[in-house]
Amino acid sequence: MDRIEPAHHAFRVQSAIASGEAVKSPVVASWRRSSLLHRLDPAEGTLPQRLTGSELRRARERAAPLVRASQAAMDRLSQAVGMVGCCVLLADSDGVPVDRRGAMADDAAFQSWGLWTGAIWSEASEGTNGIGTCLVEQRALTIDRDQHFLGRNTEMSCTAAPIYDHNAQLAGVLDVSSCRADSTYPFTKLIAIAVNEAVRRIEAEMFRSAFTGTGIRIQLTPPVEGGFGGLVAIDADDLIIGATKCARTWLGIVSEGSVQPVPATDLFFGPYAECEHLGDAERRTLQRTLLRSHGNVSAAAKALGVSRATLHRKLKRLRVKPH
Repeated sequence: MDRIEPAHHAFRVQSAIASGEAVKSPVVASWRRSSLLHRLDPAEGTLPQRLTGSELRRARERAAPLVRASQAAMDRLSQAVGMVGCCVLLADSDGVPVDRRGAMADDAAFQSWGLWTGAIWSEASEGTNGIGTCLVEQRALTIDRDQHFLGRNTEMSCTAAPIYDHNAQLAGVLDVSSCRADSTYPFTKLIAIAVNEAVRRIEAEMFRSAFTGTGIRIQLTPPVEGGFGGLVAIDADDLIIGATKCARTWLGIVSEGSVQPVPATDLFFGPYAECEHLGDAERRTLQRTLLRSHGNVSAAAKALGVSRATLHRKLKRLRVKPH
């Protein structure tokens, strides 16, 4: 694909904004924000702003839980896409990449475009782009070449997905950017699938790290609208004390922030009768533990990491009799 002339791109962007296409096109809506809200010029040619070394260190410190949880997923994603002209960027909630992966052969090109740690890729700074627009719209998306607001960014294709922490609050963005001029729709689609799967792993790792302790168990909820399942944390008293964003959607509880403890049975049963298999799984666990402890409730409670009173409540609720 030939290089897009900056003047031609700027004219196309401004014409689309003036035409009112923003009502029907999310990309043009982002262009409109970039132009009218952020006062950016699509013909602007300077590279992205960058944090100083000390500012980047502080950004990394603030994003430490996100960075720690992302290492394995980023390594795996980089192995899949790093040798086909792509780099992997982990950005914080301000749109600043705080970690990255990529092949050394492509480093010079990506660095020249500002696809590097410390660069500021918020929509307010760079206009429509994968990282910044993903943060604003809080959805997975691809900004492909001339869909970027700034003409100097039209040689790249960026696929990004938001990452939510254990409190269902936006923590950052995982982005795969490509320098390939011959990218095709099937290729971009595969990248999008890989990015979304990596994000689910990162969110699961962040969630499990946040909910550790004696008696706490992590349970999977069914997928939401054909997407991914969520995770809930249940304590030794059978109270739900945490839930991922997907799980909150499925359970119909508060969208973000700390979860007010609620009995697991109040959410998993009753209006969610299809989840009775979760009770079956818990019943089987109790039966196995009681068999191993030869019917000794105190020993079974100790093995499960719960109090004797809690175990008695579970046995009564699930109609399990000690042998």
